[in-house]
Amino acid sequence: MLITVLVCNVSVGLLCLVAAWQLWRLKHRLARAANTLSSFERAVHRVLHRAPDTIARGHSGIDQLRAHYRSLEPQLQRAQQALALLSLGQTLWQRRFLLVQRSRSPSKASPSRSLR
Repeated sequence: MLITVLVCNVSVGLLCLVAAWQLWRLKHRLARAANTLSSFERAVHRVLHRAPDTIARGHSGIDQLRAHYRSLEPQLQRAQQALALLSLGQTLWQRRFLLVQRSRSPSKASPSRSLR
C-alpha cells in the first residue's frame, strides 16, 4: 500500500513538474510575442504619428489648388471665346476666298452653285 501511495505521489509530482515546465515555456513564448507586438506598435507609431500634420498640409494644398483653378477659369473661358472667334473668322475668310475665286472663274453652270 505504501508503495502504491509513493508511486502515485511521484507520478503526480512528475505530472506537476511537466505542467510547470510547459507553463514556464508558454510564459516565455508569450513574453516574446508581447515584445514583438510592442516593437511593431512603436514602429507603427513612429510612422503614423506625423500623419495628421501631413494630411492637413495636403488638404491646404488642395484648397490652394482649387482656388488657383477657380481664378484661372475666367481666363480659360476668354481663351475659348477668342479661339471660337478666330475659328469663325477663319471660316468666314475661307468662304469669302472661295466666293472670290468662283466669281473670277469662267461662268459655267456648276452643280455646286445651285446647292447654295
